[in-house]
Amino acid sequence: MRFLAVFALLAAAVVTAARAGAASPPSPELPPQPAAHPAGIPADAMLVSPCVATMGEHWANLKDLPTGPIYGVWQGKPVFTEIMVPVSELQKGFSYAGIHALPGYTIDHIDFEYEPNGHPGLPVPHYDLHAYYVTPAVQASICPSGIPDPAMKPTNTSANPRR
Repeated sequence: MRFLAVFALLAAAVVTAARAGAASPPSPELPPQPAAHPAGIPADAMLVSPCVATMGEHWANLKDLPTGPIYGVWQGKPVFTEIMVPVSELQKGFSYAGIHALPGYTIDHIDFEYEPNGHPGLPVPHYDLHAYYVTPAVQASICPSGIPDPAMKPTNTSANPRR
């Protein structure tokens, strides 16, 4: 759970700096950056969290936090692109033109989840949209001993006709 606190502090620092108009230098609380940047992930993205079970590592450009896009990576390859949309933005008439797969990838499925209490990183009511490049079976196998995703709810795929 330490990662969640670090991610929340990072997001808060970035938002505070952005509101103040200050440049937001990388936080010393970021995880150690790997020597190799994952292929397919934008060059300005940095590792912002270690591996989360069923999701992978999270990468983002710090100026895009907290809402994204955020990229999931497992074994050096992209597995999803995420945006988080606060309910307040939807009420204003939120639009996000240009949601598409990373170059060279195809979206397999999309999860659109409501987080009524928010979660670390974006502690306000919002929707998480994950566009996965891998099948649900592969997604379930990602980072099996990683940090649990607190938003993950058990799903019965046989009762879910979308899967």
